[in-house]
Amino acid sequence: MIAIITGDIINSENHPSSEWMDLLREYFARFGASPMNWEIYRGDEFQLKVTKKNALFTAIRIKAMLKAIKGLDVRMGIGIGLETYIGKGVTESNGPAYQRSGRNFESLKESKVNLSIATGNPQHDRTLNLMLQLALDFMDTWSVVSAEIVVLVLDFPNDSQKEIAQKLGIKQSAVSQRLKRARLDLVLDLLAYYEELLIES
Repeated sequence: MIAIITGDIINSENHPSSEWMDLLREYFARFGASPMNWEIYRGDEFQLKVTKKNALFTAIRIKAMLKAIKGLDVRMGIGIGLETYIGKGVTESNGPAYQRSGRNFESLKESKVNLSIATGNPQHDRTLNLMLQLALDFMDTWSVVSAEIVVLVLDFPNDSQKEIAQKLGIKQSAVSQRLKRARLDLVLDLLAYYEELLIES
């Protein structure tokens, strides 16, 4: 079982790709080489192969990274399932994970939702997608500083608020306020729930 994230960058036409392309490539490189594990194509679309366990974490991390650039956002469809055919690259491979991700991604524009997941279990999908829609209510409106702090906490989960404050060059009290505004406690609860749900299935 693997997870495929298919996405495209919202408002990319209003930003030079130099603003976000290197960030995306650098982050994707953590998952292995392109084109086998990830590909950026048609300018601002991408596909990334990750573990089932890391899928939602990775999608939220990508969202926070792009929201940290003023005016940008991202739309992503996650598909979980088997990989039954391995092609020359991730965009040429196939299987239920790819099909679910692609179909899910295509339906996002119509539903005006920026993140959704297809696990192959309708009950899980219903619960997770309802939770995601509620979470997107605040994630879609993350400010640049909120998004920045989310990236830091996801990348350095064991850092204290004091250490995060040092990295950002701000006071610890400001870190606490930004975390509250970003609703990071809810994001972490959502990720923990997702992991529990997948262990059961």
